[in-house]
Amino acid sequence: MKKKPMLAMVALTATASMLLAACGGGGTSSNNNSGGGGSGATAAFNAAVERVYNPSDKKGGTLKMAKAGDWGDSVDTGDTYYAYSWNFLRLYARTLMMFKSGPGAQGAELVPDLAEAKGTPSADLKTWTYKIRKGVKFEDGTPVTSKDVKYAVARSLDKEVLPNGPTYFNDYLDLGDFKSPYKQDPSTLKAIETPDDQTIVFKLKSPLSNFDYFVMQPATAPVPQAKDTGTKYKEHVISTGPYKFSKYELGKSMTLVRNDQWDASTDPNRKALPDQIDVTLNANPEDLDNQLLAGTIDLDIEGNGVRAAAQAKILNDPTQKANADSTILARNWFTSINGDVAPLDNVNCRKAIEYAADRTGYQRAYGGADTGGEIATGLLPPVIPGYEKFDLYPSEGNKGDQAKAKEALTACGQPNGFETNISYRAERPKEKATAESLKDSLGKVGINLTIKPLPESDYTKLYAGKPDYAKDNKLGLMVYGWGADWPDGFGFLANIVDSRTIRATGGNSNLSVKDPEVDKLVDKAIDTTDEAARNKIWAEIDKKVMSDAFILPGVWAKGLLYRPKTLTNVMVSNGFQQYDYLALGVNK
Repeated sequence: MKKKPMLAMVALTATASMLLAACGGGGTSSNNNSGGGGSGATAAFNAAVERVYNPSDKKGGTLKMAKAGDWGDSVDTGDTYYAYSWNFLRLYARTLMMFKSGPGAQGAELVPDLAEAKGTPSADLKTWTYKIRKGVKFEDGTPVTSKDVKYAVARSLDKEVLPNGPTYFNDYLDLGDFKSPYKQDPSTLKAIETPDDQTIVFKLKSPLSNFDYFVMQPATAPVPQAKDTGTKYKEHVISTGPYKFSKYELGKSMTLVRNDQWDASTDPNRKALPDQIDVTLNANPEDLDNQLLAGTIDLDIEGNGVRAAAQAKILNDPTQKANADSTILARNWFTSINGDVAPLDNVNCRKAIEYAADRTGYQRAYGGADTGGEIATGLLPPVIPGYEKFDLYPSEGNKGDQAKAKEALTACGQPNGFETNISYRAERPKEKATAESLKDSLGKVGINLTIKPLPESDYTKLYAGKPDYAKDNKLGLMVYGWGADWPDGFGFLANIVDSRTIRATGGNSNLSVKDPEVDKLVDKAIDTTDEAARNKIWAEIDKKVMSDAFILPGVWAKGLLYRPKTLTNVMVSNGFQQYDYLALGVNK
C-alpha cells in the first residue's frame, strides 16, 4: 500500500523559516561572531555559521577531501540518500531545483538549477510543468533535454536496481503499471511527459502544493539513456555540473576535474573555484581527524563533525577552536528496535530496552552535551515544528531505570533477560561506542548483546535495511540515525515511521516501525491543511512510536566541524547542516 500524497505543504515556506531561525545560532549565545550576516576572514568559533568565512573568488588548486569507510550509498544520482552525498553531487550534477549555495538560512532556500524557474502547477495542483535551461550539456558535449530528466527519474523508480534513494516519486507520481525502464519501454511512463526538448511535465495521483521540494532531489539530475549501465553507472556518472569524474577506484579514491562542457552562463548557482577535487575513501577515522587538524586534508566529507579525541584537542586549544563551528542539526541519532526478532515482537521486551538504556552513555558516544547533542526522549528534534517535549521512559539522571526494565521483562515473559544482536556501521566510531554503551547498560538487566559491525556502504541496502537479513541474523537492535529531508514533520518522520515505505528488497530507512495506527496518523497529517493542527499530529505520531518502543532515541545531534586555514568560502548551509561543498575554495 502506498502513502497518500501530501496535500498540506502550503505553509512549508513559513515552516522552513521558523526552523532556520531556530537552527541559525549554532554554538554558544555569548559568541559575538556567530551571526549577524556579513562576511570576513577573522578566525573565531562559529565564524562560518550564518555567514561566509574567508570569502574569496580565487580559482585554482586542489580541494582534498577524505572519508572514513567507503561511500555510504552511491555517487549515482538515482541511488543516493545521505546528506553528504546530496551536498557533494552538486559539484557534478544539476537537478531541476536545488538548495541555494549560501550561508545559514540562505542555504535552505529553493532556487532553480537545471530549470529556468520554479514549477508551474495546474489549477488542481496535480500537474507540474518545468522548462529546462537552454545550453546545458553533458560532459561529452551532448545537449541535455527534458527526455534525459524523464529517464533519470524513471530509472530511480526501480528500487531493485537502485535501492538507496528516497521513494517520493514512487509514491506520488501517477505511475499506473510502470515500474522500471530496465524492464519496460521508458516511453510507456505516462506520469512524465516531454512535449518538447525543453519542457517536462509531472502528473501526480493527488494534489501537491509544493512539488518543487520533490524535484530538488538528485533523481532529477539528467541521465543519458544510452550511457546508463544500471548498477555500474556509479563507476562513471555523466556530468552536467562544473566537474566530472576523471577517476573513481571503488572503495579507494575519486578525482574530479573541470568539465570543459559546463557553461557558467547557464548556471547562476556555482562558482567552481578549485581546479581539482580529490577524495580519499576508507581513511582511518582518527588519522582523518589528525590530518584535518594538520591541514593535510581540507574536509571530512561525511560532515558529522570530528570525533571525541579531536573534539577535546579543539575545545581545549583557543587557536584550534577559532577554526571550528558547532552546528545544531535537524537530526536524531537513534537505535531501531526490531519487532521481527523474538522476543522483541513483544512490546514489553522492547520497553525493557527503553528503560534499561543509559542515555548518558549514548550522549558520551557522540561527544557529550557540548558537541554531541542533547539527550533525546523522542524522535522529532526540537528545531522541527511540531516538536513537543515528553519522556515516556524517565530515569534518574537519564542513566536508566533497572527496576522498571525488569518489570517489563517479567511482563514479556523474559524475567531473566534474553540475548540478541546489535549492529552498527563499521566505519563509524561513534556508532561503535553506542553499541558498546548499550551492551553494558542492557547487560545489567540480563539483556545480553552481541555486537555486529556491518559495512556502511551496504548497511541499509543488504543488511540492517533489508528485512529478511535483519530477521534471519537476529539484528534485534540496529544503530542508525536520520536527518530531515526538508524542515517539517513530514520531511523528518515519514520515511522512518511509515511502514508502507519498507521494501523487501532493502535500501530502507524505516528499519523497525510497523504499526498501522502510525500509518493512519501519517495519512491524517498529510490531509490536514491547517499547519498548527498538522504539527500536533506529527507530535502524536512521535508519541505513538515511542509508546510502541520501536525506536530508542539517542541524541538530538550537534556536530563540531573543523575548517583548516587552507579553505576559503566556508559556510554552514542549513539545507545540509554541513559546510556548503559547492562553495569551497582552497588557499594554497
